[in-house]
Amino acid sequence: MSVISAQNISKKYIIDHKKGNGGGNTLRELVTQSAKNFFSSSKQDLATHEEFWALKNVSFEIEQGDRVGIIGSNGAGKSTMLKILSRITEPSEGQISIKGRVASLLEVGTGFHPELSGRENIFLNGAILGMRREEIKSQFDEIVAFAGVEKFLDTPVKRYSSGMYVRLGFAISAHLNPEILIVDEVLAVGDVNFQRKCLGKMKDVSSTGRTILFVSHNLTAVQGLCNKAMFLQKGEMMGFGETNQILSNYLSHIQKTDLSNSWEKPEDAPGNDQVRLKSIKILPKYIDDLKHIDVRTAFDIEIEVWNMENDVNLNMSLHLNSLTGECIFNVGTPSVNMSAGVVKSVCKIEGNFLNDGAFSVSFMVVKDKSTVVYNFQEILIFDIEDYRESTTWYGKWPGYVRPQIEFPIFQQDFL
Repeated sequence: MSVISAQNISKKYIIDHKKGNGGGNTLRELVTQSAKNFFSSSKQDLATHEEFWALKNVSFEIEQGDRVGIIGSNGAGKSTMLKILSRITEPSEGQISIKGRVASLLEVGTGFHPELSGRENIFLNGAILGMRREEIKSQFDEIVAFAGVEKFLDTPVKRYSSGMYVRLGFAISAHLNPEILIVDEVLAVGDVNFQRKCLGKMKDVSSTGRTILFVSHNLTAVQGLCNKAMFLQKGEMMGFGETNQILSNYLSHIQKTDLSNSWEKPEDAPGNDQVRLKSIKILPKYIDDLKHIDVRTAFDIEIEVWNMENDVNLNMSLHLNSLTGECIFNVGTPSVNMSAGVVKSVCKIEGNFLNDGAFSVSFMVVKDKSTVVYNFQEILIFDIEDYRESTTWYGKWPGYVRPQIEFPIFQQDFL
């Protein structure tokens, strides 16, 4: 049975490029400008507005019990899609039909009243979902235990950290028995153990026939949880269907893109109120002017983050993984006291070390050597091509590493 049906849905936003518009104007200036706009419709005025289509002509059907992973690069339209499915915003064009009670966990703090305590927000969210007080009470202890906020249950949530927000928000969404559970990338705020706990809970939820939509850059998590996947790119549907096939299409697409991701403003970048990603780059040391990375190529992984805190002890922990989730290696920086500003780290990878194939880079920013500030999962994916000078073996070279280790053979003795 289809529980979500979308037919040619599009979402349009109007971007105003007029200098200073809406920023600090007095009431008199706003009234004067409104009068000018009423009596003037020149082409110059019209040119200050731009239409931006966050989604364009997207159609799909989701069946009851489906676990759908929504993947795509930043700006692909994933979060806009979830906001439409959560009924936070309406599509500009097209039709969407949703059958069943929807619980969603989107931006940190969404659905919470900041002045109310954690306890009061649990009952508020249950009431919004249409549950009776007795139903909420029956799940209350499980929600609190899962979120681990027992000591702060009667504290206003405005005093919660971003991690506490996410833990409580997920616990409420998953335990109040919605027919459809929608989860955005905000799970990256939690530590690794909590993420595993959430993925396990989502599997439990799906086993009861409920439907899950899950946005993540963690392709391993999508592959492990979801039976279907949706690939969005610049607001358009690039593919929808069986998970492994869609992931394969996605990887084929991104391997043709640049070896870097960067953001101009902290507020637009992945991260939280303590750290934001400024850029991550693969910087190859190309051989003989070849403009591709093969197994001989040395390269640097350069990371820049905005650190929002003064006088804080930080280090980074970098993981290089295969696309099936195996960790090839983990390396950490020293812990250094930092001021607010841009923090940079460079990991140097020698040539003739990694095998050919596709790899993903994840890294954590760690505070005081033990507290994960933010876990940037699969933030960059890159491809290494094969190269062999002389060989009679043309099959796939096994393993994830291919170091040139000295391994001679010689005549030791004679018969």
